[in-house]
Amino acid sequence: MGNLLLLVGFFGFIFGVLRLIRAFFKKSPKKPELFIILGTFIVFIAGGMLTEPSDHKTAETTISSTQPNKIKSKSVSSSSKEKEDKNKSTDEKNKQKQALISFDNRMKQDNTNLANLDYNSTQTIEVNDNNPTFSEDDLSLVNKAWEKYGDLDQLNRATNAEAMLNQSLMPTAKRGDISNVKPTGWHNKKINKGYLYNRSHLIGYALSGENDNWKNLITGTAQLNNPEMLRFEMDIKYYLEKSKDNYVRYSVTPVFRGDELLARGVHLMAQSIKSDDIKFNVYIFNVQDDVTLNYSDGTSKTKNEIEAAQRKEKERKNAEIKAQQAAEEQQRVEAQKQAEEQQRIEAQKQAEAAQSETSAQQAAPTPAQTNGPEYVDANGNGLIKGSNNGIYHVPGSRYYDKTTNPATWFKTVDEAERAGYRAPRN
Repeated sequence: MGNLLLLVGFFGFIFGVLRLIRAFFKKSPKKPELFIILGTFIVFIAGGMLTEPSDHKTAETTISSTQPNKIKSKSVSSSSKEKEDKNKSTDEKNKQKQALISFDNRMKQDNTNLANLDYNSTQTIEVNDNNPTFSEDDLSLVNKAWEKYGDLDQLNRATNAEAMLNQSLMPTAKRGDISNVKPTGWHNKKINKGYLYNRSHLIGYALSGENDNWKNLITGTAQLNNPEMLRFEMDIKYYLEKSKDNYVRYSVTPVFRGDELLARGVHLMAQSIKSDDIKFNVYIFNVQDDVTLNYSDGTSKTKNEIEAAQRKEKERKNAEIKAQQAAEEQQRVEAQKQAEEQQRIEAQKQAEAAQSETSAQQAAPTPAQTNGPEYVDANGNGLIKGSNNGIYHVPGSRYYDKTTNPATWFKTVDEAERAGYRAPRN
């Protein structure tokens, strides 16, 4: 309808102008033509008002103050602009998504290196000179505040926690119970005035409002949790509470060595957006003073337990040494007894042999009888013992067997006496 009125008004206006020109030359009355022009103009205006605004383009002309002769004309469709903004936002979100994947890959390599470090008296150390390694896309606010927790791995271990922190993520309710969560390596016990382990949040409850999220909890020593991680979290919390427009990109990764169930430490990295108020890149060892941790399963021994075990082991070894020494002494005594017994038996055999030989010789007198009987063994060796105190003992006599270390041997009593030995007194 609006378009029809525009056409009628336009052509009517032309018709009225032509009639006015004709009446002017003929010097006829001009009033009817003026009414036609006025009426068609009104129709044209009405048609313009009834016509719907164009959905395709709007004209905007700007004149630059520095270039007064230059005029820029911009025609932009509102729907096209919305679509362009939407596409731009999607592209930025995809960039941040890809950046997060790339960031995860970089962190895996960094954390492999950290896993090989051994604690050496300093619990918190700086990484990359304390400079975060976030890219520009990592720090984008296209998604505003967000948080992402990696899936548990094949050993049921927490993997990582990434976030763009803001007041909007901070809790408004009281912290809930998390005692149902048993992270890998959970073998807790009482030490001193508290307990060895805490259920440590990767991203603290005060920053994320996360309670019993298994993906956000690891087994951490009391010392790891407080004061080490807590002091960094409190710095972030204080910064966020300053303004609802404050954001902090935060990354927390537990670092495991191989298939161990207890984390060797935690890698923390943070960067405030559009400022350096919050900026750190640190690695915190998961250790506890005076406690030795078994990272393979989370079991542990306190200093007192280790010292008691060492004392017990020392006592056991000492007992073993004493038992071995006693056994060796017993063996030595037994060996000596056996040797003495063997020597006695051998001497007795020699004496008996000598006695038998003497008896045989007595049956047939020999020149040796003039000097008394001859005491020799089968090889002709003398059997009369000459002791160290100058006394000789013939086989079968009272002290013969008791003389175990003779100074010399004789065949006859006469030989012994000639050598200066005497017979024993009764």
